[in-house]
Amino acid sequence: MFAVYAASMDKKNPLDGLVVGERPDPVVPDGWTTVTVKAASINHHDVWSLRGVGLREESLPMILGCDAAGFDEDGNEVIVHAVISDPDWIGDETLDPRRSLLSERHQGTFAEKVAVPRRNVVPKPAGLSMAEAACLPTAWLTAYRMLFTQADLHPGDSVLVQGAGGGVATAAITLARAAGFRVFATSRDEDKRRRALEIGAHEVLESGARLPVKVDAVMETVGAATWSHSVRAMRPGGTIVISGATSGDAPSHAELTRIFFQQMRVHGSTMGTRDELRRLAEFMDVTGTKPLIDAEIAMEDAAQGLQRVIDGDVFGKIVLTR
Repeated sequence: MFAVYAASMDKKNPLDGLVVGERPDPVVPDGWTTVTVKAASINHHDVWSLRGVGLREESLPMILGCDAAGFDEDGNEVIVHAVISDPDWIGDETLDPRRSLLSERHQGTFAEKVAVPRRNVVPKPAGLSMAEAACLPTAWLTAYRMLFTQADLHPGDSVLVQGAGGGVATAAITLARAAGFRVFATSRDEDKRRRALEIGAHEVLESGARLPVKVDAVMETVGAATWSHSVRAMRPGGTIVISGATSGDAPSHAELTRIFFQQMRVHGSTMGTRDELRRLAEFMDVTGTKPLIDAEIAMEDAAQGLQRVIDGDVFGKIVLTR
């Protein structure tokens, strides 16, 4: 079958190991099924895999891709949940210490077909296109869990989203506005600030700028570069939810005194559950909210999309279609 896969890994030149070609059809263990892929979105995870982060040499060749939408074996439109937990694990699969994402231990979604556990197949609402649905399982699910599971926000509350432009950040802005939160966002880039306003932020500021109010929660994916600002932008008793640290995980000022004195909470968050993915898809359908798609590219041209992610030349998601 057609597939886009990593044949080797290179930290400095990640695309050197990328191959667009043929791979064997997926092996389907007991309790698993296959999905015919119609759309799959690119994540930074795919670039990290090509750099050799989270992917072992002995697992090569590895088909890339965590996210997909397509048809199940009965012809139903479905979304693929990317978190693979132990078959015996009960409860929140993100807490399973043996969990992995598609394209880490199991072949990924940048292919004609992908094999997944049957429980990882979620119905796709009719109101979402295949390309839109393919945006949800990683970035949008991460943002959904941050906002609605970890942050304990309520309609009318205020939230700061750091680093407007990235997949999780744009999802958080859109979801927060649809849920009735007052949304602030930051970016170093003037064009990304403008676009953040267009997708729902009430006010967008330069990175590090003082907010007009103290917010109830901060969605943090940037890390070291914005950490101090995140803490100082938050009201006493507020919550920082962190799901990434693209600028590094060792801030020069941890702000520990401010955190404990003002009784702030710091909550880690990783991906989401299949039930949260189902609720996210239903939320999108009911509210008419649409994922922000930067570009749709034929899967055969995956290298172009991956290069744009490497360059940081993205606002929203890049989707590969077949």
